[in-house]
Amino acid sequence: MARKNAEPDPNYPKLTAGEHARIAFNVARMCKRSLAGENADRSDLERRVDRIIDRARDRAEKNDRK
Repeated sequence: MARKNAEPDPNYPKLTAGEHARIAFNVARMCKRSLAGENADRSDLERRVDRIIDRARDRAEKNDRK
């Protein structure tokens, strides 16, 4: 059995429940598109996930400064 790492990844911010849900929804849509074939474009969904993580990272930095 693998041991869980107690140290948080500094490049991956703590996400809210809503952010987790939005990321899961977008990943599910990416999976559905990948089933459609190799030529299906997933870049728009990948950008959405990146924006969600960037906003969470900005929020974490803002809270650390307080």
